[in-house]
Amino acid sequence: MRITILFGGLSKERLVSVATAQALHSALPDADLWFWDVDGSVHDTSPAALLAHIRPFEEPFKADGRSLGAIEPALDRASAEKRLLVFGLHGGVAENGELQAMCEMRNVPFTGSGSASSHLAFDKVAAKRFAAIAGVRAPQGVALDEMEAALAEHGRLIAKPARDGSSYGLIFVNATQDLVAVRHAAKTEDYLIEPFVAGVEATCGVLEQADGSVIALPPIEIIPADGGFDYTAKYLAKSTQEICPGRFSAEVTAQIMDQAVRAHKVMSCRGYSRSDFIVSANGMVYLETNTLPGLTKSSLYPKSLKVQGIDFVDFLKGQIALAARRTPV
Repeated sequence: MRITILFGGLSKERLVSVATAQALHSALPDADLWFWDVDGSVHDTSPAALLAHIRPFEEPFKADGRSLGAIEPALDRASAEKRLLVFGLHGGVAENGELQAMCEMRNVPFTGSGSASSHLAFDKVAAKRFAAIAGVRAPQGVALDEMEAALAEHGRLIAKPARDGSSYGLIFVNATQDLVAVRHAAKTEDYLIEPFVAGVEATCGVLEQADGSVIALPPIEIIPADGGFDYTAKYLAKSTQEICPGRFSAEVTAQIMDQAVRAHKVMSCRGYSRSDFIVSANGMVYLETNTLPGLTKSSLYPKSLKVQGIDFVDFLKGQIALAARRTPV
């Protein structure tokens, strides 16, 4: 079985994906590298080219190897060559279940959740409904034509793309003029609008173990640089603080971990996931579940693994073993 790191992709998160691939390559130096470019083509690339790309969060990457064609011919090749794909991808068709479905149809094993659970978790509205079934509390949604009344009632709203990641497109609605920005953004993609919940941002990873059981990793407390955990605060701002384990009470910590496991299970996630929450004065509320969270050297999930005492290499080897067992090649 040939291990291949697939990274890049067509989504807005393709820059983050390159940084994830750099971390994956450091842990799996013998794995092949396939880069999925924004034009849809897939290319071999060398470790030297990947590691030489020093500003992955800001500048596009270009592969230096042969073209393998579009993604579907590349997956045909992966099937014929008995490859197992380690996904260093985030967002778009890489995380919404479409890529997973293409792999499943070809019997190509891959790390992370399957197509159905990926599709469910990627849709924040649907994910909230399923989380509620599992007893996970989420904020009520606000319809686009009800924003003015909701703003008057709650004082602040928050709007975000219903199907996107890395906090792209996040809009804080603090005044009537901010509603214009939301309406404009909603013309090109679906937006989820909710009352703004003041509190401490928290995230919690979930890990599937070799025997199929799942555990929650230590929760992380997030203190954004400028009060909002958007793309800049996540990857570029030096003053953002990510404290692991978070400074929560034992009771709140246990609740975060329980809710993250519930969300993982109710959406039938596999391998690993990370769920985000707000810990407010009125209790904890669920925001979303990520089925392909960032694995860069500065990402949240690896921080939790480290505190849990799990080496990143061992984590990846475990994910590869799970993927191989689920999809015989």
